[in-house]
Amino acid sequence: MEGGKLMVLFGGRLTRAWLYTAGVGLLATGAAMVVAPNGSAFGLAAGGQEATERSRLQRDADEVAAAGATGLVVAVDGADGGHRRARAGEAEVGTGTPVPWQPYYRIGSDSKTFTSVVLLQLVDEGEVSLSDTVEHWLPGVVAGAGNDGSRITVENLLRHTSGLANYTDILFDLETFTPEFYQDDRFTVRSPREQVALAMTRAPGWLPDAADPAGETRWSYSNTNYLLAGMIIERITGHTWEREVHERIIEPLGLTRTISPGSSVYVPEPTAHGYLQFPGEEELTDTTLVVGGGADGGLLSTPSDMNTFLRAVLDGTLLSPERVADLQRTVPAPDFGPGAEYGLGLVSAPRCGSDEPPLWFHGGTSFGTVSEGAVTADGSAAASAAIFTLRLGDLERQEAQDEATRAMIDHALCDDGR
Repeated sequence: MEGGKLMVLFGGRLTRAWLYTAGVGLLATGAAMVVAPNGSAFGLAAGGQEATERSRLQRDADEVAAAGATGLVVAVDGADGGHRRARAGEAEVGTGTPVPWQPYYRIGSDSKTFTSVVLLQLVDEGEVSLSDTVEHWLPGVVAGAGNDGSRITVENLLRHTSGLANYTDILFDLETFTPEFYQDDRFTVRSPREQVALAMTRAPGWLPDAADPAGETRWSYSNTNYLLAGMIIERITGHTWEREVHERIIEPLGLTRTISPGSSVYVPEPTAHGYLQFPGEEELTDTTLVVGGGADGGLLSTPSDMNTFLRAVLDGTLLSPERVADLQRTVPAPDFGPGAEYGLGLVSAPRCGSDEPPLWFHGGTSFGTVSEGAVTADGSAAASAAIFTLRLGDLERQEAQDEATRAMIDHALCDDGR
């Protein structure tokens, strides 16, 4: 932990040496599922007879559960049109109830990709330019402690090259981040302006070059960037960022189970319980109920909806070729793993090998939930997973869970997902 701060970004990512992204395995299309006493699912052949060998993806899902996840589910949409899925663990610890096949879950910073797509669509429509400054759209909002909105562009926000402090690093302090803090704070609603103002109490890591802010290559993940992006969407359109996401993405794509819960602490059924191991604690705490984020991490979705969305981002359904090219212009982002580079709301990495096209992904965390997935460079195949456990009190175990999850996604998309 750097400087005594808890480097977990709720609605964001675990930035402390987050070397691997989380993922999960799955089962072949058309197979029935049986849940073992420990909640792990295994495949049956179409006629109901037990398969002689579990699918590779199901074995991978079991590995993620063995590494520490209380429950998880994954969906894969292949380039061949096939749909596969798997689940393991329990929806609620101690009950033996399996995780639902299509659970609602907090997708955390996977919400950032939705926010970025909306702004890129507004660029296509001539309503905003990536070179516009934050000061132009939000006068006086980014100021104080050396912060200067006239030196930060929309592009800097979306690529995390603004240098702005991350408000969640200030909000969640290692000394006070306890189960008691969660109980007391889980219903607290903070406006984006309040959260941005909190970030403005800290000096920026840097100010982008005033002569060429778009050329900035210094990178540091900050949820503050996407709160500001959401505020700019609202200033341009006169509508909430949630409405714009709904009308521009959710409704056109038919994402009937992707929603913004606003200030509600509840996740609709079907879902699974989220569990968080707090720093210094041995036991897991049920953290299912909590107010979520905003444009930086406030959406709920399902694995299937996430696959549909990720594919539409890169296959030209949502963005013009010019805006996809903007999105795919990247800078090094080592927190996301070896070779990772951050674009405008998506990350690329050579996860299928140096001679293969990269996978594109983001991921996110919330209280007790990890969202992870990836999409092929042409948008032909995607895999998305919901993992209902986050262990900040045992980072070695969390990294093992994340490594196993990354392997699930990579096996699904690199080995046979194209």
